[in-house]
Amino acid sequence: MSARVKRSARETKSSGKRARIEVPTTTTSSTITTSSTTSTSSGQGHNKEEEAAALMLPAVSSLYGGLPAPRDLVPLWGLCLQLAPHSPLDAMAPLGLHLVGPFEVLSGKHLGGALSGPPPQLLHLHWRYWYDPPELQTVARGDSDSQTHLGYYRDSPGELPVFVGESVASRGCTITPLGDNIFAALKCVADRKIRSAKSTSSKSSSTSSIASISSVRDALIATATRLGFSLETKSPSIAARNKRVVSRLFHGAGIVVPVDDKDVGYRELPHSPAELRRLCEAVVRCEDDAGRVAAFAPLQELSTLVQFANDESDYGMGLEFGLNLFCHGSHFFHKLAGRTLRLSYSLLKRDAFGDIVSAHLAQRSRQPLNLLP
Repeated sequence: MSARVKRSARETKSSGKRARIEVPTTTTSSTITTSSTTSTSSGQGHNKEEEAAALMLPAVSSLYGGLPAPRDLVPLWGLCLQLAPHSPLDAMAPLGLHLVGPFEVLSGKHLGGALSGPPPQLLHLHWRYWYDPPELQTVARGDSDSQTHLGYYRDSPGELPVFVGESVASRGCTITPLGDNIFAALKCVADRKIRSAKSTSSKSSSTSSIASISSVRDALIATATRLGFSLETKSPSIAARNKRVVSRLFHGAGIVVPVDDKDVGYRELPHSPAELRRLCEAVVRCEDDAGRVAAFAPLQELSTLVQFANDESDYGMGLEFGLNLFCHGSHFFHKLAGRTLRLSYSLLKRDAFGDIVSAHLAQRSRQPLNLLP
């Protein structure tokens, strides 16, 4: 992390002026137009299906509270229609994945029954797992035991995803970037599956499995190459974003917030991630309310420091603190995490994320919510 963002939470600014922080946004309409034009012009043999899917992009954005639809969405759907015309949501089954979320909207699944007009928050919670922060939007799910899933990760709700990440909720909150688009992420999963299949003891089943995975992998590579999508796990755009990350957080994917040339926008917490974890664990381990109140005192002090930081426009500190409390996972931190994050997202002009975390905390479940059965 650069020196200009490594300021202590105990610092005070000599100037009483508050710097204005501008948060860049991407308009949904322009993004959808680009997505539609690019994807539909490239379809071969499935133009009508891809054109129909492109027409659904406004619905995808609307049902997710205005989140812009990325350029890779319709091309992958077109490929899935080729690979599995009768069940395109299952086209990635050889990789152990089932397409969900925005792909279900493209399939028209959201048009059934009373779900024809859900509020934006409804689909924000669709296939949202326990540890998923508001920045993650699930697009593919794995088996129910591991709770593996892939999702678009955005730094701001008005922007396109910065990468496609993988989370295994049964193991914790870690989010691993697999590429800056869905093709790269799925290829990464395919490569891993092939390596695993080659190490299996059953040669016959291994050969069959490798063949089916390789077929999907080859199709992903061909389509991505034709359309100019990177297949690198760590693409130049991800490397560039890494330089702007001010804190990695418990989940590892990090956050990016605007920091101006006077270092206004972010200040570090006075505790390292390991120290903050220990503070959280001390609260969880308490056997009675009196002990828990005492253990909560250091976290309340941090909350006060966040208020000071907000007063001086260092909004990133509250975002870091709130997301770490959320990603710890204990219900003891739901109230403080929710209050901190709602304010932080509002100050950063990322209000949609505040709506998502509020809805999620109100219905947080160890089993992901399937709202389009």
